[in-house]
Amino acid sequence: MSARAPSAAEYRDGVRAGDRRAIAKTITLLESRRADHAELGQQVLEELVPHTGGAVRVGVTGTPGVGKSSFIEALGLQLIAAGQRVAVLAVDPSSPRTGGSILGDKTRMERLASEPGAFIRPSPSGGSLGGVAHRTRETMLVCEAAGFGVVIVETVGVGQSEAAVASMVDFFAVLLQPGAGDELQGMKKGVLELADALVVHKADGELRAAARRAAVEYRHALGLLRPASPQWRPPVLLASARSGEGIAEFWETVLAHRQALQASGELEARRREQARAWLWSLVDEGLRRAFRSHPAVARAIPVLEAEVAARKATPAAAARSLLEAFLRR
Repeated sequence: MSARAPSAAEYRDGVRAGDRRAIAKTITLLESRRADHAELGQQVLEELVPHTGGAVRVGVTGTPGVGKSSFIEALGLQLIAAGQRVAVLAVDPSSPRTGGSILGDKTRMERLASEPGAFIRPSPSGGSLGGVAHRTRETMLVCEAAGFGVVIVETVGVGQSEAAVASMVDFFAVLLQPGAGDELQGMKKGVLELADALVVHKADGELRAAARRAAVEYRHALGLLRPASPQWRPPVLLASARSGEGIAEFWETVLAHRQALQASGELEARRREQARAWLWSLVDEGLRRAFRSHPAVARAIPVLEAEVAARKATPAAAARSLLEAFLRR
């Protein structure tokens, strides 16, 4: 006879007690493709929502090789030493079969992963960046309900993941290489506009002088942009995970930003807007799923795609036909 599966209330109590097994199992339920598991996960989440919202949410991005994992580990270890509990969530639009680069995060953060006060969790993409953001948001709420006072969301990939992470955090940091030049030229304006701080990482040893020069160039680049908030002008910081320099200053910057936005009411307004945008992204996701699973639409899609590819029909006409099939009773 199989053992009885835990109830939503039992999962909730385990998460609230900080039970790592209960936390991990709840997240697994939320990520599951099985309808019964996902439904139970949502029931647990509903129970946990009143206990969420208390964490400092920090996003960290940067090009591959900039040292995001080492920076996050150094920051996490400092915060834990100061009495905080830290959750690290990774967002990456990588293959759900291979796990891409995301599964390396725990091995790259071995010291942090071994700390009782830390929790590290990758988010499989399921083939959709929107899906990654959706699951990472839910994982963040579970971690907050479990009492983690700091939640750090790392983008392992590049591209749209920056916007996805910026849409779910309070403070968004962009890590940069010490040698500005080509990276500054190639950096997307959109990423700079999302940043609440730029951090020139690996600013130690032989690279210290180059890092200082790069910081000057980045400050100039930021000066050409209008700040996203009237309460905050993004600074350019220097840091080194290897030496520990600048890590404490980075956290002080996060707290100063939080204080400034809380005082003006902007932090709460930002979170309300993020929740509203999340609602509509879920509606869009549900409608797209219902649309593609509609029998008449599913039959018509391959035919109309072939006609569009062969230039026998315009995309607009094909889209209209699919919508008419979906809306027809």
